[in-house]
Amino acid sequence: MSNSLFISNSLFISNLLKVLLKKRLTATIRLKDALKSVKKTCTLMFRDDSGVLEPHTDLLSVALAVIGFMVFAVLMSQTYLGYEDRSFALENYETASLLAENLADALALEAESSGLISAVSLDTLSGPDGVSKRARLFAAYSGNYRFLVEVRTGDGQWHWRITPDNVGPEAFADDLEKVAASVPVIIELNPAESISGMLTVVIYKTEWN
Repeated sequence: MSNSLFISNSLFISNLLKVLLKKRLTATIRLKDALKSVKKTCTLMFRDDSGVLEPHTDLLSVALAVIGFMVFAVLMSQTYLGYEDRSFALENYETASLLAENLADALALEAESSGLISAVSLDTLSGPDGVSKRARLFAAYSGNYRFLVEVRTGDGQWHWRITPDNVGPEAFADDLEKVAASVPVIIELNPAESISGMLTVVIYKTEWN
């Protein structure tokens, strides 16, 4: 009876050890699988470029948006400035034309023969001795406009430039915004000789126009 009890105990212990070993083996396998899963996840995380490139992608998008806005702003600014330039020319060309027509018939320029412009009067108005005559001329026509008058003969041999004395020469610089209109005239060089030419009025843009 003692022998059978010993055998039963031995079998019980043997079975218990087998169960424990099996559980330990199962736990070891599960641990290995878990470690493999974690390792695989970490590997994928480090190899995944999307996570690393995401901030750079956002920065690139922001940069492109800023550049696009700047280009749009520049284009709008140029469009507005171009429109403003054309607007000034369109609004003042008619005024320049009217001034040119009136000056072609002005008494200050008229020669003895009706309908002609006197070269002598042009010499006086464009020279140092014509201050008072220039003052009267521009006082009658200037108003709110800053302009000068140019008269040229058709052959280009003669050229007169009449500017007001109450503004500096920088007010008529070549790079300033301006609009011009011309009318044909006949210039009496002397009582025996006349020549065709052009009278041009050039209006310069100012703060008030």
